[in-house]
Amino acid sequence: MKILANDGISKSGIKALENAGFEVISTKVAQEQLTKFINEEKINVLLVRSATQVRKDLIDSCPSLKIIGRGGVGMDNIDVSYARSKDLKVINTPSAGSESVAELVFAHLFGGVRYLHDSNRNMPLSGDSHFKDLKKNYSAGTELKGKTLGIIGIGRIGKEVAKLALGVGMKVIASDNHVGELDITLKFYNDQVVTLPIKTEPVADLIKHSDFITIHVPAQAKPVLGKKEFEQMKHGVGIINTSRGGLINEEALLDGLEHGKVAFAGLDVYENEPTPSIKILMNERISLTPHIGAATLEAQDRIGMELAEQIIAILKNEKV
Repeated sequence: MKILANDGISKSGIKALENAGFEVISTKVAQEQLTKFINEEKINVLLVRSATQVRKDLIDSCPSLKIIGRGGVGMDNIDVSYARSKDLKVINTPSAGSESVAELVFAHLFGGVRYLHDSNRNMPLSGDSHFKDLKKNYSAGTELKGKTLGIIGIGRIGKEVAKLALGVGMKVIASDNHVGELDITLKFYNDQVVTLPIKTEPVADLIKHSDFITIHVPAQAKPVLGKKEFEQMKHGVGIINTSRGGLINEEALLDGLEHGKVAFAGLDVYENEPTPSIKILMNERISLTPHIGAATLEAQDRIGMELAEQIIAILKNEKV
């Protein structure tokens, strides 16, 4: 049984699969060569992250495939429904990277309110000659404690973001498919547990009440935050997107930054990824990361093990 981890897999995941009797190939195969490689090597399981595309033509051309796995939450780079209609198993790891993404949200938040992203650009350039000027420029930061964080999408990642926000002392509101309340449980040392209720409300209300807004929903047909939504936000709001490119209208975001409606933004994903707009890349009020939300050593280890466990469970119960 052969498994191709085309976008990589953790050593722990490889070890678990090999101990179960599977051959794991972690060589990166170019997209245009992928069909040929799968057929020549008779690959049974294809594992991808966000780079490799698994579309209808590849599925039709690779009869040896039995399982397609995505290391991560979203599966928009896989034709999931079509694959399942062809009796392929399609799996992912929806919870493995949640903590890592949540921490990146707060890396952007802390950096944004204290201008760290811009300070780190300018200190190497003029810190030795304009230290006092830079000190004055970056001395009007704000605190997160006591501020309101609006979380659009309160699934696994959204809940982890809420936990961190509550730990910092923020007020939290959320928006999801259902309006009401949900419980967030915080775990502490010596098995101490505190459960707090979080109110949910429609996005139209959330954007009016939030000092900072972070998005955690799947890819959508149109932006969640566009010109109309930015007009309804508080003046000086902070915006974070570590979810999917296209959820924020980038032109509306840039306009909001230019006119002060938006104080800063933190982006890990982009409309034109992997070639983000130059206007976005050069804007001094945007904290930028290259789609690394779940890219921590701990998350990669959890993703690898979760994929391995699912594959072993499927293939050990089937005669492939």
